[in-house]
Amino acid sequence: MIRKLLLCCLVFNTGLILSQENKQKLAFGVGYGIGSEIKNSDYTYTNRYLKGQFYYAFKTTKHFRFELLLQPEINFATHQLLNLYFVTPDEHDFEAKRQAYTKLKDIREYVLNVGLVVRKPITDDFSVYALLSIGPMITDTETERLSKGFAFSDVFGIGLSLKVKKVTFDLRPNVRHTSNAGLQNSNAGFNTLNIEASVVFPL
Repeated sequence: MIRKLLLCCLVFNTGLILSQENKQKLAFGVGYGIGSEIKNSDYTYTNRYLKGQFYYAFKTTKHFRFELLLQPEINFATHQLLNLYFVTPDEHDFEAKRQAYTKLKDIREYVLNVGLVVRKPITDDFSVYALLSIGPMITDTETERLSKGFAFSDVFGIGLSLKVKKVTFDLRPNVRHTSNAGLQNSNAGFNTLNIEASVVFPL
C-alpha cells in the first residue's frame, strides 16, 4: 500500500515537472504590423497585417535559445502600378492590362509562415533575436507583379523582447519578399520593409 502511494506521488510529481517544462517551451502571441515597398518608381504598395504566433523552444545552450515559430497571418495591402511601361507591348492585350493595373487596388493575402528564431538573452527579462521564415501564401488579386492565387512569403527580421511578469512585449523590424517561384506568369513580386509589435504569453 505504501509502495503504491509512493509510486502515485512519483508519477504525479513527474507529470507536474514535465508539464512545467512544456509550459516554459511553448508560447502564444498576437501581433500587428505595418509596412510599405522598398522605395522605387514602378509601383506603390502599403500593407498592414495581423498574425498569430506559436513559439516552441526546442534547444537552449549557454548563450542562445532556438525556437520554432508558426505564424498564420492576414495582410491588408494597397497597390498601384505607376510605371505603365512595366507592362510591355509583347504581352497579350497589353493596353487593357495597363489600364487595369494602374488602378489603385485593395489586396488580401493569407499567409502561413514557419520560421526559426535564434535568441540571445541579455538579462532574465530582455533578449534580442534574429528570425528567418518562409511559407505559403494566397493572394486574392491579380497584379502586374504577382498573379492571383498561390505564392510564397519570405521574411527576415531582427527583434527585441522585454518580459514584464508573465507577458512578453516584442518589437520586430523585418523585410518581406513575396513571389510564386515561377509557378505562375507574373512573378516580379513585392519587397516591403515592415515593423510589427506583439504580445506573447506562456502556455
